[in-house]
Amino acid sequence: MIGVKVQKIDFSINGNQGSFLQTPFWGLFKSRHGWSLIRARAELFSKTFDFTVLVRSFAKGFFSLAYVPLFPNEEFFKAAGLSADPEKFSLLLKELSGALKAFLPKNAICVRFDPQLEFSSPEERDAFDKNVPPPAKKSKVDIQPPDTTILDLTRTEEEILAGMKSKWRYNVNLAKKKGVQIEKVPQNGLNLYDFVDIFYDLYKITSSRDGIAMHSKSYYLDLLELSQEELKKENDVPQVSLYVAKHEGDNLGAIMTLFSKTQSVYLYGCSSNIKRNLMPNFLLQWTAMSDAKAYGSLSYDMYGMPPTDDPGHPMHGLYQFKTGFGGRNVHRAGSFDVPLKAVYNLCVLAEDARAFWHKKILKKIRGR
Repeated sequence: MIGVKVQKIDFSINGNQGSFLQTPFWGLFKSRHGWSLIRARAELFSKTFDFTVLVRSFAKGFFSLAYVPLFPNEEFFKAAGLSADPEKFSLLLKELSGALKAFLPKNAICVRFDPQLEFSSPEERDAFDKNVPPPAKKSKVDIQPPDTTILDLTRTEEEILAGMKSKWRYNVNLAKKKGVQIEKVPQNGLNLYDFVDIFYDLYKITSSRDGIAMHSKSYYLDLLELSQEELKKENDVPQVSLYVAKHEGDNLGAIMTLFSKTQSVYLYGCSSNIKRNLMPNFLLQWTAMSDAKAYGSLSYDMYGMPPTDDPGHPMHGLYQFKTGFGGRNVHRAGSFDVPLKAVYNLCVLAEDARAFWHKKILKKIRGR
């Protein structure tokens, strides 16, 4: 026994540190899009950790799943004395799940964790994952991208630029030289709805071209509106922004970011099929990084890429683009489940079939 105690706590919107997925703001946002929100407090060796649990029903209410994004975090693992120990890791998730069970719906089949447990290489991560014993089970479907690259924003802008590949610095300057302009919500004359229309039109182009999934337009609009509403109330919440790259009246690309006091995150991105030689995506990222640094964030997370520099990977271009900015590559453990009911195994089979359909079959059909 490790000795974890968990209690349910009242919700407060304020909180702007740690992983953006664990900010109360993000939990509130997800609660407006199909999830139920629980704020909890874990106590471990006289230290307390507040965290978010999201719950969603599936199959017309037949079962539900509890999801804990990017928690336990690094501080929690340190308090538990867990140094990449697979057995302690499984035991810790078991205790957390058992303590949470009293606050979950009776039809909850499992608690799915995306722990903030990081490794220096995908090989080290994969070896750890394979050795985690029951009851924790590695999910075949990772909710959050386990591999990413993170830039250190505590450096000067000159140092950040110097850390990029030379071609990346050249492309940033090329976009400026060719007259690419970056417009940002809300610091310009366009209203929010105009911006979201532009973003969504570009996202549809990107989705069709690259076969990626996308949310409804209202999802992105609500994320921006909620951030603006809470900031106007002077609440301590992350700042969500939308950047659009334009050239001579053409919309070339757009990205959506989230800035917190701890980290800034590149959430979503899209681009047109025209004027790609003007390198607008490089200037978009550099503008967001500069703004994130000015905001006070300590790091900028590019959020999601292939695990290695494998030319055969279908998303190899994404790996090259994101790592070229000079960040530190991070490889997280990925999603782990702690089953609560026997029906969990049947539900996982259905989830695997759905993932196979979307990732293997449907993507090929769309690609044709």
